[in-house]
Amino acid sequence: MQRPTRLFDCINTQMHSNSTNVMLAGKENGIWREYKTSEVADIVNQLSNGLLQMGINNKDNTAEGRDKVAVISKNRPEWVMLDLAVQQIGAVLTPVYPTIGDAELEFILNDAKVEIIFVNDQILYDKVKELLPQLPLLKQIFSFDKLEGVQYWKDILKNESNSEIIKISEQIKAEDLATIIYTSGTTGKPKGVMLSHNNIVSNVFDSIPCFPPGENMKALSFLPLNHIFERMITYLYLFKGIPIYYAEGMETIGDNIKEIKPHLFTTVPRLLEKVYERIMAKGSELTGIKRKLFFWAHGLATKFEINKQNGFFYNLQMKIADKLIFSKWREALGNNLVCIVSGGAACQVRLIRIFTAAGIPIMEGYGLTETSPVISVNRYEEKERMFGTVGPLIENVQVKIAADGEILCKGPNIMIGYYKNPEATEETMQDGWFKTGDIGMMVENKFLKITDRKKEMFKTSGGKYVAPVAIENKMKESPFIENMIVLGAGEKFVGALIVPAFGYLKEWCKKNNIDESTNERIIGNTSVHELYKSEVEKYNHSFSHVEQIKKFELLPYEWSVESGELTPKLSLKRKVVMEKNKAYIQRIYE
Repeated sequence: MQRPTRLFDCINTQMHSNSTNVMLAGKENGIWREYKTSEVADIVNQLSNGLLQMGINNKDNTAEGRDKVAVISKNRPEWVMLDLAVQQIGAVLTPVYPTIGDAELEFILNDAKVEIIFVNDQILYDKVKELLPQLPLLKQIFSFDKLEGVQYWKDILKNESNSEIIKISEQIKAEDLATIIYTSGTTGKPKGVMLSHNNIVSNVFDSIPCFPPGENMKALSFLPLNHIFERMITYLYLFKGIPIYYAEGMETIGDNIKEIKPHLFTTVPRLLEKVYERIMAKGSELTGIKRKLFFWAHGLATKFEINKQNGFFYNLQMKIADKLIFSKWREALGNNLVCIVSGGAACQVRLIRIFTAAGIPIMEGYGLTETSPVISVNRYEEKERMFGTVGPLIENVQVKIAADGEILCKGPNIMIGYYKNPEATEETMQDGWFKTGDIGMMVENKFLKITDRKKEMFKTSGGKYVAPVAIENKMKESPFIENMIVLGAGEKFVGALIVPAFGYLKEWCKKNNIDESTNERIIGNTSVHELYKSEVEKYNHSFSHVEQIKKFELLPYEWSVESGELTPKLSLKRKVVMEKNKAYIQRIYE
């Protein structure tokens, strides 16, 4: 069989191999509802027929001429079915984060000229409905959940001849526009990244050799599907014939892992950190010999190396630690995990080391929405992994490091351009190379290492450059630090705003008889401030004198997507954080 060239070809690929396999699954009324490939194919065709009858199609083969359908929903089988149905009639899916703010949502729906939107539930329906006066082009809203007085998505389904769909889909080429993804961005208005079928399909097939071999695997999905990372991985699973089970929500991931016992899932570092924090909290609750054994095993894991001789005695100790401690960690994660794929932001090396030692390999990769997304990834195969790097480049993708250290990328994965924004497209290209905005280097001429975001680096008043991300990631290794931002542009020294890990800190306060009735009282306590001073000092040793944090302020509240400090993939919105915390920053530098 020829290599597929369009994303919706995944249905035919699965139909040829095994049409009775489970393709997608989600919870319906508390029970897992599994959709076989043949069922998905039927529903997708019926949905395509319904959309065609509503006038949704491809008018003239241009990005502007293709009708846009938006979706604002949690991950569920219907999301993927809609994506496939829209693609095969030449229209374009524009996915939106469920946590998006009103202003951004209004901008995206108007910019993309969206005519139809599919929402998850009542909350998201109300969110869109409120904006209707500002959305002159939006004709209809459909809901995946059955709601009173709202058009239900299944009402569109038309069980008719597929001849029109076949005729249209046969005309769709690999280089045609498949989707427009608006980047959440840490600054400015969202930009619509136009990705072709070939952009994503090439990335899928060039990434497949990096994954574990084997059959009869299951995947759990919980990272937002509107992000290119989860979307591309979804198609990788579909082309490989791996059934995808959608978690009910972020708060049920732990329960869903136990139910599904997945072999694979993708995550962002922050969620991995939370898993680790829960493991450590459970370890801290142990007493006596059990507690000693837990922390002995953890200590061994922090020294673990790959592709190096660890020594006979160390290996013997690790075998004992694995049997007594690490096997329980794997059990808590369903006991079937072959690997976890991490992306979206830099992951702490310490975390990757510890999980890998515990028999849970972490495949950290790197890419951007504009690169569909994978540029490089640490492989499942151990000799193709290196701690502290984002792995070797994938096949057919080239990288070169510019004179200023910026990573430039070229390959079939590079976007068509930004929708209706040729100036921005031109700005990001340099002689056919895409400018990633990240600073990096090649290690051993093989592994790509990211050192910082170009636009986030700053100069102190003494003219010295500081890369804040590396400092922040190191400091967040402390169990007492939930989040932080490193400051100092144009200032005499480097400072920081620190968000304490209040759950962990409150336990410490209890043991030390410190009033923990409110966050404000906690951070106002002298002993707490001294504790953070010693934590900062401990990690400061990893950096040069110029990069060391000299002064910091503790904040009484956590940052979140809802309150605006974090993007939906949990990256810092630096401008927002600095704007909101002007008074604290002033205290550092007054």
